Amino acid sequence: MHTFNYEDTAQRLLTPRIVNLLTSIHEYRGKQASYANLKTGVLDKMVELARVQSTKASNRIEGIVTTDKRLEEIVNEKSEPRNRSEQEIAGYREVLATIHENYEYITIRPNVILQLHRDLYAYSGASIGGQWKNTDNIIQEVDTDGNKRIRFVPIPTFETSAAMDALCDEYLSTLGKGEIDPLLLMARFILDFLCIHPFNDGNGRMSRLLTLQMLYKDGFDVGRYVSIEMIIENTKDSYYDTLQASSVKWHEAENDYVPFVEYYLGVVKKAYQEFSERAELLSAKGVTKTEQVRRTFENNLGKLTKREVLEKNPGISESTVEVALRQLVKDGVIQKVSGGRYTSYVLNISHAVTVNQKSTNFGK
Repeated sequence: MHTFNYEDTAQRLLTPRIVNLLTSIHEYRGKQASYANLKTGVLDKMVELARVQSTKASNRIEGIVTTDKRLEEIVNEKSEPRNRSEQEIAGYREVLATIHENYEYITIRPNVILQLHRDLYAYSGASIGGQWKNTDNIIQEVDTDGNKRIRFVPIPTFETSAAMDALCDEYLSTLGKGEIDPLLLMARFILDFLCIHPFNDGNGRMSRLLTLQMLYKDGFDVGRYVSIEMIIENTKDSYYDTLQASSVKWHEAENDYVPFVEYYLGVVKKAYQEFSERAELLSAKGVTKTEQVRRTFENNLGKLTKREVLEKNPGISESTVEVALRQLVKDGVIQKVSGGRYTSYVLNISHAVTVNQKSTNFGK
């Protein structure tokens, strides 16, 4: 069975890129406190939006979907689930709420992980909820032609309980010594958890919920305001590639954690960047709503839909965003790039050049 020794291998993780990522994340965390002056209502809207996005993204990665309207109704507890997918979405909502409200009192131990997994299936009534896997499983991919390829073979069923005991003991023991950055320990824990693959189903969703729990517990609560699950969904090719790269020779304890740790830290940094950008925009004084929407486009690469503009500006109403978009189109600041139900907008190239020139001159 794979042996867990987080202290002996910690030094190997301190590559220049990982050190830079750690430094950036800690700087962003310190900066987050300066945005405490944001109106409570605005922060509440950011939390509410992140809950919906997290539930949607984490389930969609696993092919569990419903309409946006139904998902928002379920997450906001305005409707009961009507089918298996919605039952699992409701379960994710419950576990996410438990972590948001009780992370200080939750410790990453096997019995706690089993309880969270039980609650993940509370609405579906599935007997697998809260039970370690009872059959050996494999991690495989299916290409565009339908061909299946095995990516990784997790540990066998009979070793699962002992492996989870050893994993949690190593994580908590090393964390308690306070000698290694907790972010490195979290990333390693998640990689090892996924390689153990302790459940018949729900391993991916549980890994993302445990990520939030560990981050919150150690003071990295950015996932409360920005959906980390959505960032993972948007970069899932890199997620799967680094997961595979770091799992090679895992059973022999000779695997390289660096690819997955770099990816994991990159996701956390991206979340902090998004929070910082939104918070700066929302805390700016004397800025009109139209100016706020304009800055949203200037800080974004590529297209944005009206819904995405609303998500980045939780303090602005839908009708105000619509007025701002019309005005910015009229002024030539942005332009429509598609029509119909999914109308998108993009910063006008000439305006983007002007913004970049100003930034360059400012830096001289």
